[in-house]
Amino acid sequence: MTSKERVRRAINFTVPDRLPMQFNAFGVSDVAWLGWNQTGTGDHAVRETYDEWGCKWGRSEVQNMGRVTGNPLEDWESLAGYKFPDPDDPAFYAGMEERAAQVPGDKYVLTGIFMVLFERLHSLRGFENFLTDLYLEPEKAAALADRVVDFDVRIIRNIKKRFPTEIDGISFTDDWGTEQASIIGKELFDEFFGPRYRVIFGECEAAGWDVWLHSCGKVTELVPSLLDAGVKVLELQQPRVLGIEEFGREFAGKVCLVSTCDIQHTLPFKSDEEIRREAKLLVDCWGTPGGGFIVSDYGDGAAIGVRADAKRVMYDAFAEYDRWRKNGGNPR
Repeated sequence: MTSKERVRRAINFTVPDRLPMQFNAFGVSDVAWLGWNQTGTGDHAVRETYDEWGCKWGRSEVQNMGRVTGNPLEDWESLAGYKFPDPDDPAFYAGMEERAAQVPGDKYVLTGIFMVLFERLHSLRGFENFLTDLYLEPEKAAALADRVVDFDVRIIRNIKKRFPTEIDGISFTDDWGTEQASIIGKELFDEFFGPRYRVIFGECEAAGWDVWLHSCGKVTELVPSLLDAGVKVLELQQPRVLGIEEFGREFAGKVCLVSTCDIQHTLPFKSDEEIRREAKLLVDCWGTPGGGFIVSDYGDGAAIGVRADAKRVMYDAFAEYDRWRKNGGNPR
């Protein structure tokens, strides 16, 4: 079974030959990345960087992704002179064909958009500003959101035009949870964000791509709405916040779940045995006999204080407790 088929079977609950993995730290991944030239968070070694939207990213002396510290549309008056990024700019796609030629043909290929909607909106306006906008300036918030949606849709179309058959899925990020609950309630989410997600994700479905969404925090309340909008794969890196057994009872088998041992409560602080127990619990509770679970590594372990050997313990545990392994499906 190829990596591509293995991942597709996990996503569609049609029984992979083993647990699919994205574990680049050890050179093991069933998934290959084919990205466009999105700036994202920029150079992690530099204290301040700017992305293509003009958002300023600041970071400490420790190399990490940082956070947005400057919002180009903090004042609505700035909108008059603001230049939106052009999704048709050829520079965004330069070199993609060459990178695509290096992707092994048996891999499941992902492209993606970092900060697809909510994160982009509050990065442009400022977090508190945008949450206030939803109530006090709903027309302005909607107009700005529609500009972001238009950008995303055109990025998707441009990539699809360049790669009509090579891509299998597309990954988005939008963090929707605090440690206790979703940032906004389901009613407002369904009213404002749901229809816009359906436009973006519908474009992906038309392209023939699976929709992957990363979202941190306790997002349980919003998961049904995200699935209704078209999410097929949900990446959650804080399973302890969600409640591993509780979340599994509610959603295992309804959406393919991607996770690691908890990046806040487990990997940085717990013993090897506790990491092993959590890996087994995730396999047992978030997978089904048909599949529906993929393991992913957290790429910037040093920034969150993960011990050098903790990833190896986690990797070995997931491999040991793999409930789907058959027919010699070895990780590579």
